[in-house]
Amino acid sequence: MTPPSLDDLAQALLAAARRAGADAADAIVSSGASQVIDVRGGHLEQAEWSESADLGLRVLVGQRQANISSSDMRPETLDILAERAVAMAREAPEDPYAGLADPAQLARAWDMEALELADPAPEPDPAELQRRAATAEAAAMNVSGVTQVQTATAGYERRHVRLAASNGFASGHTRTDWYTFCTAIAGTGAGMERDSDGDARIWDTDLRGPEDIGTKAGERAAERLDARRPKTGAYPVLFDERISTSLIGHLLSAANGAAVARGATWLRDRLGKQVLPEGLSIIEDPHRPRVGGSRPYDGEGLPTRRRAIVENGVLTGWVLDLASARQLGMQSTANAKRGMSGPPRPGTWNIALTEGEASRADLIADMGTGLLVTSMIGSTINPNTGDYSRGASGFWIENGEVAYPVNELTIAGNLHDMLMHLTPANDARAHLSSVVPSLLVEGMTLAGA
Repeated sequence: MTPPSLDDLAQALLAAARRAGADAADAIVSSGASQVIDVRGGHLEQAEWSESADLGLRVLVGQRQANISSSDMRPETLDILAERAVAMAREAPEDPYAGLADPAQLARAWDMEALELADPAPEPDPAELQRRAATAEAAAMNVSGVTQVQTATAGYERRHVRLAASNGFASGHTRTDWYTFCTAIAGTGAGMERDSDGDARIWDTDLRGPEDIGTKAGERAAERLDARRPKTGAYPVLFDERISTSLIGHLLSAANGAAVARGATWLRDRLGKQVLPEGLSIIEDPHRPRVGGSRPYDGEGLPTRRRAIVENGVLTGWVLDLASARQLGMQSTANAKRGMSGPPRPGTWNIALTEGEASRADLIADMGTGLLVTSMIGSTINPNTGDYSRGASGFWIENGEVAYPVNELTIAGNLHDMLMHLTPANDARAHLSSVVPSLLVEGMTLAGA
């Protein structure tokens, strides 16, 4: 017996919801396969092959909604799932903002092929993935000071997703992912330091070579040896390009419509006001080829578009799905993201921050004495005030040059002040979904020795 297609399953879920008494419904169905190879000591340590199939159903009974998810995709279980979802919805509190898109709002035409989200290359042979992982491990071990490699991994995944709703929307796409990662350890005993490198791409031909990845992981680990704790004080802090995205991520989280509707954000009164230095913009572009955050439509079927969330330093709009837009008396910005187990939630697609003219080295030379942060742990962010505190490690800068590695320190400030006093470098990686360069922030508080 031929298994049903994802489209057939999605439509069958909607039909089951109608039979169970739902007034409206949407369904998401996915299937995929992945393989992951881990190498240790030049030998295969672990090989995983997995296949998965999942479905999610949201039903609406009046203004009450409920969600249910399952990995059981047998046709005979769909009615049971729909009946349970409708029963849950009838017991749920009314939500005046819940509901599907009006058919007139839906995306009508798109070119999914233009986004190149699926590599046409055949799935890799496990031996090839093992070769990549082993090459990365060997390259890391060749770096002076590296004593062991904690992980060397190569993998591949292909996933098919189908979204359908009772308002008439239906579409799907296929997505591939190729990746290689390596984590190296330098030193011995209590003086050991760890760092990593990796690359993940939609197309295999875009992936960096495993030798380069392993070498970079080893060099990063070795550079961290003999780390010290810096003195407590107020200093400029340069967020390395590897972790600078987190700063812009905090800004975008504060602009999330769900947080704005609750009033739980330090940006709640700053729409139309300056949130970044003049000249800096954050552009959202969901139509970039071969980038993970690209979509022609959002999780509610609305057409996505390129826009400036921040333009010339001014916050121009929120990140909205239908529910948050209705609550705020606005229009959706087509930023709904849909998972299996819950209703749509607002979230950003691909974003890019305006780059500066100076290189990272130029910013280091100009900062005099300060901190270059290359990794962070933990997070204490007050969403209402923007107060910021995180554990960090990296390198101490003296007289505009890297002096020595540092760790076991905390950096603190306020996000509004930090973002208003930042200077971007020109080293962003253009292929990432979040294109953010290294960022210099003036006058943060460092708690060290």
